[in-house]
Amino acid sequence: MEKAAGSLSAGGSYPQKNAEILSSQYGINLFLAGLLLTFAWAVHAVGISKSHLLSYLITLMLVQLLWMLWYLCRSCTQRRLIRDKDTHAGARWLKCGITLFAVITLILDSFKIGYYVDFSNCLSPTEGIFPVTHAAHTILQVYFLWCHAKDIIQSFKTLERFGVIHSVFTNLLLWTNGVLTESKHQLNEHKERLITLGFGNITIVLDDHAPQCNCTTTTPCSIFSQGIYYLYPFNIEYHILASTMLYVLWKNIGREVEHHQQPKTPFKFHGITVGMIFGLIVLTSTIAIVVVYLIQIGGSKIKSELALTMFYLHAIFVLALMCTAGVVALLIYRLEDRSLDNSKNPARKLDAELLVGTAAGSWLLSWGSILAIICAQAHPKYTWYNLPYSILVIIEKYIQNLFIIESIHREQEKANDDVKTLRIVTVSRGSTLSLSPSYKEIYNGRASQDIGELPCLFRGSIYARERDGGGGDNEETSQRDGSGIQSASEFSLCSQSSVADNKRRILKNIAAFLFLCNLSLWIPPAFGCRPEYDNGLEEIVFGFEPWIIVVNLAMPFSIFYRMHSAASLFEVNCKT
Repeated sequence: MEKAAGSLSAGGSYPQKNAEILSSQYGINLFLAGLLLTFAWAVHAVGISKSHLLSYLITLMLVQLLWMLWYLCRSCTQRRLIRDKDTHAGARWLKCGITLFAVITLILDSFKIGYYVDFSNCLSPTEGIFPVTHAAHTILQVYFLWCHAKDIIQSFKTLERFGVIHSVFTNLLLWTNGVLTESKHQLNEHKERLITLGFGNITIVLDDHAPQCNCTTTTPCSIFSQGIYYLYPFNIEYHILASTMLYVLWKNIGREVEHHQQPKTPFKFHGITVGMIFGLIVLTSTIAIVVVYLIQIGGSKIKSELALTMFYLHAIFVLALMCTAGVVALLIYRLEDRSLDNSKNPARKLDAELLVGTAAGSWLLSWGSILAIICAQAHPKYTWYNLPYSILVIIEKYIQNLFIIESIHREQEKANDDVKTLRIVTVSRGSTLSLSPSYKEIYNGRASQDIGELPCLFRGSIYARERDGGGGDNEETSQRDGSGIQSASEFSLCSQSSVADNKRRILKNIAAFLFLCNLSLWIPPAFGCRPEYDNGLEEIVFGFEPWIIVVNLAMPFSIFYRMHSAASLFEVNCKT
């Protein structure tokens, strides 16, 4: 009988597994069709215009809007039902981050609307409809993610799988469209910079699909056209973050979760002053380097070479510091004996896969630069700095990935069970009542935090009183016979707690420092400071077109890696 029930249960999972496979194939085909349409527009394929691409994207966004509205309405009608939640998905800091990027994306949409109004005489109506639809899509999607990113869907599972996966690949296509548009703008500037460096033999004409008419108002047109490209990095990050959050929601459909209270991990500035100070120094210096780089590059050959040299030296110094910090953190982990949490967790698994997958973009560029330096016949002086820079990029990502992945898989430190039991006994006997936590606090893990906040000697005396029981006869006996044991226990607790606190403080400072360093290294490529484009050596060895294709494919992953690493390190800091 039990065997039959088991086979029935197993058979019941087949339709849902088939729905998962079918929905994933639907999403992949949706994405491939849009990807080919984007590529056809980029290379000026016959019969394909920008209006066709935008019409396809508008249709996808409208379908997603309808699905999100249906889901929100159904959730409102079932508000009283208790829903399962994935406590690891949709962290508050992640929602705040995507909201910030969404606000800037809305500013980008307003600029696009203004740009369309100024060039309305020669632009397709779809170029005006697209930013309006995109703005509505952005507002509703952010609201949806704030309210339902943690949901574990258990009803209408087949329909919901198709709706969520449609949303995932819609955001990926919008991300691809943003990356392509921003890359085309970067390529035009890149060609001008190479000419100033003396690479005048490049004769490729790059087309930016500019409108074939004059602007009705010159000043606003200039503001809109230039401002759009400075806002694209935030739009790109918004869509990739949205797609990852929606992917976790898709993986959670029909999932069975353990019902237990997860401890909250708020971010605290206390104890990370050193890491924040050094990180802010790196962030400030990086912003200054980027400003000087963008001013100097392309001005003349000497200025361009100085800008590249300055960038490489600064990046080498920062990467060396990050490698050192990562090695110290890993050594601390090797000194600890703590088990790893191997429970099923789609959000954590996706984080680890994205770290390794997107790091491949930087590794590809770094190995290309190393080969170019080795194979090139002529080496301008500034290109030699590219060699240690490329090697450090590879090593730093190795170390940082290992640190982050191990950190998010480590079980949180728990207080000694004997100490918590003794503190409960103390409460029941009425001694040190004001210092002992309630049972609810102990259950939620707050007792371990309170123990760590008490002075060490005071903690030891409380422990001794709890162990002795508080009775008069026991106190006299312990004073006569156990004074040596009490002193040893106090010293042992003090030394163990002190060492653990120091390790935790060092790890929190390292996580804070690496968090700010990754934000710093996200800024240069996101805002046009890309030496892979500008030093010219790779174009000589590999050819202009092949290297540009490699950079355009790898750079978006490299940019996303830094932002995703910063988000993961923020989580590590909260968890440590």
